[in-house]
Amino acid sequence: MIRGSNQGREPHQALLVVDVQRDFCPGGALVAPGGSRLVPIINAYIAEARDRGRPVYASRDWHPAVTTHFKAYGGQWPPHCVQGTPGAEFHPDLNLPADVRVISKGDHPEAPGYSVFDGHTATGTSFLDDLRDRGINSLYVAGIATEYCVKSSVLDALGAGLDVTVLSDAVTGIDVNPGDADSALADMRHAGAHLATSFETVPQPNGAR
Repeated sequence: MIRGSNQGREPHQALLVVDVQRDFCPGGALVAPGGSRLVPIINAYIAEARDRGRPVYASRDWHPAVTTHFKAYGGQWPPHCVQGTPGAEFHPDLNLPADVRVISKGDHPEAPGYSVFDGHTATGTSFLDDLRDRGINSLYVAGIATEYCVKSSVLDALGAGLDVTVLSDAVTGIDVNPGDADSALADMRHAGAHLATSFETVPQPNGAR
């Protein structure tokens, strides 16, 4: 798709919740400060999305035990969100609806899989194809971590021609270097994403910001 291809179309919107998993929350293997703080905020967005009839997607890191994503095999990170382990589970207080579309990513042993666009549904459909099948052209995004999986997903969504609103009160970063998360928000906005703290900001066609 070409950036700006949604001009003149009514927005068909969905909420994307990125990687709100045990390993990224307090007590997990790779904690993002504020991970648990986000849960009630995201739950409120989920409830509102359902009230408005918007589909909800939830991405998850779903790494194999041996992957170049982990330090032991040349990567940056300690083991986290390994397939089938408690750390890979969604936060127990996250109120995902029964019809949530779960997108698994990072399951290739030689790719980090930061972006939800690298992932797939349980039946193997790519995230982008699933969006297209449902006529969705606009995403609201919340979750973890701002400067990695959230940013990568947002930039890929923009590149695919989608309108994107980052719910800035519902994201948190790891901040390996202090300020990384704030810089990522600035980068996303510069690339064309909206930043908002409610669903009331209606995305406009790309270029009309």
